Order: sequence, then C-alpha cells, then structure tokens
Amino acid sequence: MRKMIGAGLLCFVLVQSSTAQKQISGFTQPSAAAENKTEQQFDAALSAQHVGETIKELSAKPHHVGSPGGKAVAEDIVAKYKSWGWDARIETYQVLFPTPTTRVLEIPGNKNYKPLLKEPALKEDATSGQEGQLPTYNAWSADGDVTAELVFVNYGLPGDYDVLARMGIDVKGKIVIAKYGRSWRGIKPKVAYEHGAIGCIIYSDPKDDGYGQGDVYPKGAFKNEYGVQRGSVMDMVIYPGDPLTPNIGATENAKRLDRSEAPTILKIPVLPISYHDAQPLLEMLEGPVAPGEWRGGLPITYHIGYSKEKVHLKLAFNWQLQPAYDVIAMIKGSEYPDEWVIRGNHHDAWVNGANDPISGQAALLEEAKAIGQLVKNGWKPKRTLVYCAWDAEEPGLLGSTEWVEDHAAELQQKAVAYINSDGNGRGFLEAEGSHALETMMGEITKDVTDPQTNISVFDRLKARETTTASTSKTKKELFGKNTLSLGAMGSGSDYSAFIQHLGIPSLSIGFGGENEGGEYHSIYDSYDDYRRFKDPGFNYGVALAKTTGRAVLRLADADVLPFDFKNLYKTVNGYTTELMTLTDNMRESTAMENELIKSKQYDLAADPMKKLAAPAVKEEVPFIDFSPLQNALAAFEKSCAHAAEAWQKALQSGNTQQFNEALYKAEQQLLSDNGLPRRSWYKHTLYAPGFYTGYGVKTMPGIREAIEQRNWTEAQQQIQVDAAAIQKLSNYLDKL
Repeated sequence: MRKMIGAGLLCFVLVQSSTAQKQISGFTQPSAAAENKTEQQFDAALSAQHVGETIKELSAKPHHVGSPGGKAVAEDIVAKYKSWGWDARIETYQVLFPTPTTRVLEIPGNKNYKPLLKEPALKEDATSGQEGQLPTYNAWSADGDVTAELVFVNYGLPGDYDVLARMGIDVKGKIVIAKYGRSWRGIKPKVAYEHGAIGCIIYSDPKDDGYGQGDVYPKGAFKNEYGVQRGSVMDMVIYPGDPLTPNIGATENAKRLDRSEAPTILKIPVLPISYHDAQPLLEMLEGPVAPGEWRGGLPITYHIGYSKEKVHLKLAFNWQLQPAYDVIAMIKGSEYPDEWVIRGNHHDAWVNGANDPISGQAALLEEAKAIGQLVKNGWKPKRTLVYCAWDAEEPGLLGSTEWVEDHAAELQQKAVAYINSDGNGRGFLEAEGSHALETMMGEITKDVTDPQTNISVFDRLKARETTTASTSKTKKELFGKNTLSLGAMGSGSDYSAFIQHLGIPSLSIGFGGENEGGEYHSIYDSYDDYRRFKDPGFNYGVALAKTTGRAVLRLADADVLPFDFKNLYKTVNGYTTELMTLTDNMRESTAMENELIKSKQYDLAADPMKKLAAPAVKEEVPFIDFSPLQNALAAFEKSCAHAAEAWQKALQSGNTQQFNEALYKAEQQLLSDNGLPRRSWYKHTLYAPGFYTGYGVKTMPGIREAIEQRNWTEAQQQIQVDAAAIQKLSNYLDKL
C-alpha cells in the first residue's frame, strides 16, 4: 500500500512540476514562459560531439600570439560566426611579446649536467612533436647572464624568506630555485628580486604535480619528469595587458613607454624547468636540511643551500611587437541595441592548448552556433550580444585588456555584464563574479543538469561542499543552504579589465575538480590528453554552454535586469567582519609572540630543534577605527532594501529602460578614482588580485593588504576610501 501511495504522490508531483510556470528573476510571467521555451530550443541545438570536434580542430596546431597558427585560429573563428549569421570582425592590437633567443642553464666546469630544456614528443600524443612550438620559458623574464650559488626557497613566497632569514640564509647575489604552486608563478621571481636575488629557476615538484599525485603522462594524467609549465611572470598585480601601453589600447599609433620604464617587466632572468632537470641542481645543495613542509617528492634529501658549485643562467629574448587578433561578433538587440551583454573566452595558447583555452572556447562557440539557430528560427535578443575570442591572454591578458582600454568610455555606457570562461573539464561548478548577480546564477545552476550525476550542478556542488566541510556545524549550515555563493574575482583570466578597471558586472564560470593533471602550459595540453583525462565525451562542454548560455539569454531578454544588491550587502558586510577579526587576531597573536620572544621561550615553542633564530619583536597592533565602514554599511543595507522595492515596482509597471541602465551602471560607483595604493590601474574597492598572491583574490584589498603588511596608517586611510565608495553606491541606489 505504501508503495502505491508513494508512486501516486510522485506522479502527482511530476504532473504539477511539469505544468507549473517556472519563475525567472527579472521576467514577468508571460516573458518567463517565452524564456523557458527559448532555453529549451537553445539546449536542443547543443552537441557534445560538435564540442569535441571543435576542440580537435582548434588545437590541431600550436597557436600562440603572433604565430601563423594564432592568426589561422582567429580567422577560422570569424568564419564560423559569419556562417551562423553573426556580424563578426577581427580587431587587431600591436602588443609586446618576447620570445627566447638564448636559453642556457649549466654548472660551469661540470660537464655531467646536461639539462634538456625541452619536452620530448610521445607516440601516444599526436601533436606533441610538431613544428612551431614555443620553447619552455617564462614570458617577461629579463634578459640576463648571471653566475652564482643556488638557494632553495621552497615556493618562493614572502613567508619562506622569513624562514631563510632566521636560518641565516641570504639570497642576495644568489640564484634561487622555487617550486611551482601555492601562488601565481610571477610572484616567485618578484619576491626573489625584492630580496636581492639575481636569477630565478622554477620547477614543478613531483609531490605537487607528478608521480606524487598519480600515474604520469601518457599512462596517467599527471606531469611526467620532462613536462614544463610555460607561463607569464609579468607583474600583473600592477596592471595587466601590454606593458608599454597602460590605460590605453595598444593600437598601431599608440604612445608607448620605453621598455626600460615598464614596471610590469621583471628585472631578473627567470626560467622554468622540469623536475628531471631540477633534480641534479637540488642534489648539489648543501647547508641546512629543508624544513619538513618544504620537502618535495624527489628521491633526495632536500637542502636549502648554498650550492657547492655555482650555476650559470643566461637568457635573451626577442622583444618585438606582435599582432593580437581579437575576434568580436555581434547580434544587434531588437529593443535596446545600446545595452550590451558580452561573453568571452581567449583563443591563444602556449602550445596547442586543447584544455587551456580551447575547451572553454569550444563551449562558447557552441553557444554562438545555437544562438545563431535561434535567430534563424525567428528569435531576436532584446539587448545586443557581443561574443569575443581574445588573443594574447596567456602572456598577461593582453587581448582583452587592450580592447577594454580602447573602448573604455563606450563600455561603461553600454556593457550590462561580461561573462567569462577559460579552460573547462569534468567535475563541479566553479563560479565567481559580481555578487549582485548571485540570485540569477543560483536559479541558472538549479536548471542545469550535471552530466555524470543527473542532478543539478547546484546540488552537486552543494553535496561536495557539505561532505568536505571541516566541522559538523559547517556541514549542517551548508546542507540547509539553498542559495549559490559566488566566489570573488582575483585575476588570471579575461574578466580583469572589465570588473577591476571599469566596474562592469562580471562572471567567470567553468567546471573542474575531476580533471586534474600536469599538462598545464606544456606540449601535452593536447586533444589526445583532453579526450582521455579532461572531459571524455565532452559533456561538460555542453554543461558550460548551458550555464553561461542561460546567463547570456536571461541578461539579454530580462524585463528588469536581475541585479540583487541585498546579496552584495551581505557579502561586503561579511568582508568587513573578516577584516575586524583579522585585526583582532593579529593584535592577540602579536602580543603573545612578543611575550614569548622577550621571555626567551620562543625557540622552544616554535622551534624545538633550535635551528632558527627567534624573530624580532613586532610592533604592537594599534586600534583601527572601522566605524566609517560600519556606518556606510548601515546606510547601504537600507539602500539595498529600497532598491529591491524599486526593482519590484519596475517589473510590475513595465517602465524599465532607464531603470535597467541605472542597474547595470551601479557597480561603477564602487570604483576609486585613485585606484589601489601603488597600483592605480585596479580601481574596484572590493576585488583585486593580491599583491603577493597574483591570481588569488584579496577582497577589500586596500584595507586587507595594508593590515597584512602592518601599514596601520594606510589601513585607516583605505577604510575611509572604501566607506566613501559604499556610501556613493548607497546614494546611487536611493535614487532608483
């Protein structure tokens, strides 16, 4: 009997859910019905097989910026757009892009050390032996010819140098060797230079990215002993884009800095190597044994240094301007042609780039194809769609940044939002972005089905977050949560110029977590690797297209744009609580550490082996006045409630055009005219890459980094700056 009742109830629920009208934020009931129909037609036009074919086609040859392959990929993408009915063109920028002419790494007088500085072709990987591959190097390294003793600096982060100092190890005048990981790669030579090093070598340790994680390529997904991670070491935390044209587009006749004046180009030579080439260098290090947490997975005893023999590092580069081909495709809006919904993914790669970036580019192109079919069937977007394939992302977000700087005034008038993707693979939803868009993205992620589990991508992400939570209290909270939390945006992909320079609402979306491997920026980032280890069946390419495609379609056709500033208030209020807690914790820990140091108990407490010298007594943490921020937040909470009421009235009245324009320009109120201290290009007061994290975000960065760096005067100044920005947004919302 119970089974029969259950089956009847299930049948009733299914009938009810199939006939009930699904509500979508920003849409009236009739509009929501039309939107649901459009999304169903959009989904039907997506093909996993076609995503795979696109990945294979666009990753068939090396296609870095300035290469024949790069131009061919851009022209191929333009042709695709035109065949689908889009108005497509290439916008070209002239950007600086160094490629190596000399790479020497040797131990003078030791003929036994013969580094390969090259990745071998594999019979299991059809494209790994092609002509035209960029050699293994770090773009924006300085030219240099240096010979010095070697020092192992762990991951090369500021805290690692504190440990070295307490060990009595000085890197001044030395070459350092650092492990990839724990930060963006460009931070490692930056910090080394700040400490007086004259050269930097970076390698991937097998504990982090190799046989310590799983079978290595081609048997498994992880980095083999010859794999090398190419990549930019530009100081992007100062500004991204072409180093010679900050704040302006790198057009042919743009006024350019002299290269010696460009602050984002490093001052010391930097070279990435494989763990095959790194092991002999690490083996010749003497001095203290490395702390336990510093030791990697190679079958050696890890020492700090100095090395018993000197190392010679010589690098030279061809510093030339290269054309960057940005593909821009548009479908004009039928009602609001001067309101733009922008979608982007880069197309350039360090080598073949099947995963990074072609997997994301293939999903974007699948969306564009499906949208073209919708238009042919009679659908017209209310707002203009702008789909972009960026060039020169890998060297430092050059293509997108130059386009944004070139069109800055127009974009601040017209851009409703920018939706980004990059590499994509099997696994869980990864979503970052403007927190006023959380409600919209929460609804979308509940509507998209995960290909492996057949539950929504929202529920799958929630299940992982719940099961991996560290405490039972957190697990319970996450289990009861029914809203999506967007991550904050740092850097490392093409959204940076949109949100952090111009204040354009932005999203960055992808899937991953079950696509780990060591192919990143190597010759093995290939179609063969991707189809085996990243997204077999290419189903997560479709999942990405459904997720980002819905964001595009809903922003394009919403009656009232789905911005929910109450979510933004909750987020910023949380950031403020974090900052206050950070300050209190620093005050307590500083007092305790100083007491231990003064009583000479620090050695025993922190270093029972007494290998390290006690640190110096720190300045006590003074009182920091957060009241300006708290007062601004109190006003902001009321303004968000007012904005929500105005939003509902606009939806009901249908008088929306001016209201919508005010909504998408709201985030621009959070920009600071002077930008962040020492890096004025970054103007958003809430989100920026960390000065010593690179890709990793710092929220309310002006305040947070001043506190972390114990610059108390600047922290107080930045509290005033952020409070003024929040108050400005409050005043703006009050007028809705």
